[in-house]
Amino acid sequence: MTKSCGIWQVVCINTSMQPYKNAAGNSGVTGYEIGNDFIIVEFQDGSTYLYDYQSTGQANIEQMKILALTGVGLTTFINQHVRGRYAKKLK
Repeated sequence: MTKSCGIWQVVCINTSMQPYKNAAGNSGVTGYEIGNDFIIVEFQDGSTYLYDYQSTGQANIEQMKILALTGVGLTTFINQHVRGRYAKKLK
């Protein structure tokens, strides 16, 4: 199921957000959703952000996808390399 978020087509967050493994045990990330050219990240405070190729850069998005799937280092990567370069705050 998809919904429109401006120019992006994203999968509905409520039904498709994957839990972040948090292998290190101290992550600020709780969930994620991966698309072809974006990643949606949900944080412990409930905030949810869309990062895409245009706002964050293709190499950064691809690295974020790897980190999300492995469950290690996503919060650190966002803090050190991405910070406020998200496309949209969804929640």
